Amino acid sequence: MDIFSNLWLGASTAFLPMNLLYGFVGCLLGTAIGVLPGLGPTATIAMLLPITFGLPPESALIMLAGIFYGAQYGGSTTAILINLPGESSSVVTAIDGYQMARNGRAGPALATAALGSFFAGTVATILLAVAAPPLAAVALNFGPAEYFSLMVLGLVASVALASGSLVKAMAMIVFGLILGTVGTDVESGTPRYVFDIPELYDGLNFVAVSMGIFGICEILRNLENEQERSVGVKRVTGLMLTKEDFKRVCGPVLRGTALGSFLGILPGGGAMLASFAAYAMEKRVSPNRAEFGKGAIEGVAAPESANNAGAQTSFIPMLTLGIPGNPVMALMVGAMILQGITPGPNVISDEPKLFWGMIVSMWSGNLMLVILNLPLIGLWVRMLTVPYHLLFPAIVGFCCIGAYSINNSVFDVFVMAGFSVIGFALSKLRFEPAPLLLGFILGPMLEENLRRAMLISQGDPTTFLRSPLSLSLLIFAGLVLALVLSPSISRKREEAFTE
Repeated sequence: MDIFSNLWLGASTAFLPMNLLYGFVGCLLGTAIGVLPGLGPTATIAMLLPITFGLPPESALIMLAGIFYGAQYGGSTTAILINLPGESSSVVTAIDGYQMARNGRAGPALATAALGSFFAGTVATILLAVAAPPLAAVALNFGPAEYFSLMVLGLVASVALASGSLVKAMAMIVFGLILGTVGTDVESGTPRYVFDIPELYDGLNFVAVSMGIFGICEILRNLENEQERSVGVKRVTGLMLTKEDFKRVCGPVLRGTALGSFLGILPGGGAMLASFAAYAMEKRVSPNRAEFGKGAIEGVAAPESANNAGAQTSFIPMLTLGIPGNPVMALMVGAMILQGITPGPNVISDEPKLFWGMIVSMWSGNLMLVILNLPLIGLWVRMLTVPYHLLFPAIVGFCCIGAYSINNSVFDVFVMAGFSVIGFALSKLRFEPAPLLLGFILGPMLEENLRRAMLISQGDPTTFLRSPLSLSLLIFAGLVLALVLSPSISRKREEAFTE
């Protein structure tokens, strides 16, 4: 089947009334949690994983994807109106967006963010539809050695692109890999690190761990640092852009879309890295660079386009290779496993309705988000006045019900509580939790492919070097690690993250 017949199949799936409803719910929730500072899509998707267990796979993944890219839209609202980014990828939007709002141009700033995000989302969706099938076809030729090397590269790249100390990022990867070994060894049937606890024989529950580290932990951090949110702009008017505004935003939107689309594919990349890189690039190439920090519309257009493009192209490695590039994609892999679907190149051939339905739903979701964001600005502004100390008890209760409902096990609730404390302690010590989750997800897959490759080669470790593709991936992983460990690159990396 050619791409048009595949897209027609996707449209027949995405435009089913039930899938449109779940797509709308995902976009609405994504915008809401993007608007509310402190939650974020990772925590929200972690909390909603139990609900997806009872949904059809297409509806579940369409809703979760809507939450992810919907949060990129919603995060810009608080960044522009109150200088408090609702989502990490909107941090740089606040620099010029808030200044535009203070200058009486909140309407054009919000319109630029929404329209730039829509354009970038549309381009990224087309790129996903065009690039994913050939990449999956190549991946079908991967053996255990190639998959092992690819996962090593993914873990190394996530360390390189993680913020903060490299040593701490590596420690988190190792911690995640160790957690992934808990349970019964698939090959020998030997229990590992179970401490005679029957519930651990099947391993740690992915949903409970992710809800603890990203859901409850995030709540504890926000309660500790609850901020008073005063909305200076009560009413937003003049959403239409002038001819001069259009001329100024065209270049930044195109450059932000291109850069975000590329960075979204990289392991450890995604929306946040894309928005920061796009703002830094625009600051250097824009003819109006003197206005940056004082309300330059380019400072809103570039990062908002980049973060949405990055959010959607990060689905490419997850859907085609089964390799999550960031914590949200790791949760999406978990959602697929919960639905009985094995992530990887076979998804396109085995689950064509799911794959193409998700791609078409991304375009319809972006259209829904433009409609949700601009006319309903007043609603999102009012949401900012909800006190956190009233909102969070309900979220904690919801998390406990969700953790219990997966296996009807109280033990999973205790696992969630334990990992929320661990996550909070790690955040206090400035350890980033994202590499931990990637290590936890990729660990069992890494081990399985390592052992399978060794069995096929009868214990010969050179099997990873005899395959040209496996060798290339390992060499590339080694080069990336050597580069980020070199003093000059390490200094520049720290300066970039500080900026």
